[in-house]
Amino acid sequence: MTPDNQTLPANHYDSFAEAYAAQNEGGIQNAYYEQPAMLELAGDVAGRRILDAGCGAGPLSAALRDRGAIMSGFDLSAGMLELARRRLGPEADLRVADLAEPLPYADNAFDDVIASLVLHYLEDWGPSLTELKRILKPGGRLLISVDHPFAIHALQRLEGLKTNYFETYQWTEDWTFGSQTVPMSFWIRPLHAMTAAFTAAGFEISVISEPMPAPEARELWPEDYRLLTISPSFLFFVLTAR
Repeated sequence: MTPDNQTLPANHYDSFAEAYAAQNEGGIQNAYYEQPAMLELAGDVAGRRILDAGCGAGPLSAALRDRGAIMSGFDLSAGMLELARRRLGPEADLRVADLAEPLPYADNAFDDVIASLVLHYLEDWGPSLTELKRILKPGGRLLISVDHPFAIHALQRLEGLKTNYFETYQWTEDWTFGSQTVPMSFWIRPLHAMTAAFTAAGFEISVISEPMPAPEARELWPEDYRLLTISPSFLFFVLTAR
């Protein structure tokens, strides 16, 4: 832990990797909402070569591997990758890489790419989407989840911020884990800006999804479950590489 948490750069996952993974994997938003929705969209993955882009501590990679997928993954945070290696084993194909830069994979290397809650860290989606299309086989799928733009906009308006849904803008907030507070920064953009970026990069939009949380969450977090059934947190896409 950095002595002065306020000096940490934004999105410094290495400084809170274990705390984030523990909270992430036990909470409704990821374990009972985002991850089940992504697995349902992925469908039958047995024998498919899949890249987990921004894999974090690897829970989605592990779930897909359990379903028969041949998994690779990368993350910008070495601390998160260390947790993924503990989970997936020392032989797992895990690399430190930046989605905003050229990726260390060959052309047409994967049947699918999973980008789970990662694109909203980037201001410009164009180069990253072009790279992801390059490493996908023709007809391969890119499965994406991002913060739901209207949900974020509504929350900010409730807080008194005069945001404009139709603009692309950066949003920074503090996340707290125990006594540690870290700044997190995201880029918010409207739905039409997302779909325009997908088609400009050469993808066909196959699915746009706003799923419900897993039914088991109703007993564990009744109020959070109710809110997710009337106001989604995330937006999901399945894209096909043309």
